[in-house]
Amino acid sequence: MSPSSLESQIVEHPGTGQSEMHDQEQSGNLALSSSDFSALEERITRTVKLVKSEREARATAEQRAESLDAQLSEQLGAVKSLQEEVRALNAEREQVRKRVERLLSQLDALEV
Repeated sequence: MSPSSLESQIVEHPGTGQSEMHDQEQSGNLALSSSDFSALEERITRTVKLVKSEREARATAEQRAESLDAQLSEQLGAVKSLQEEVRALNAEREQVRKRVERLLSQLDALEV
């Protein structure tokens, strides 16, 4: 509102003083501020709950990651051990194959 229209309203309503108009404006602002404050309070409460639940979820995920990391370390040790065992078994199989071939060649030599 322009200052001239406010002056005209004050002149038109001589029973209403400036302090009364100021009080009415403040009470309107207070009602609005009260509802805004309640909405803000609800949003803050929801945000706090969300942050708490996210922190709990993060802590749980970190614990799970640590557990899985420990399991992975154990599995890597087992895998290395199994790889060595497979290499040893392959080497043994190759030796057995050569021995069998040698024996077969000796048998073939006898039949001739």
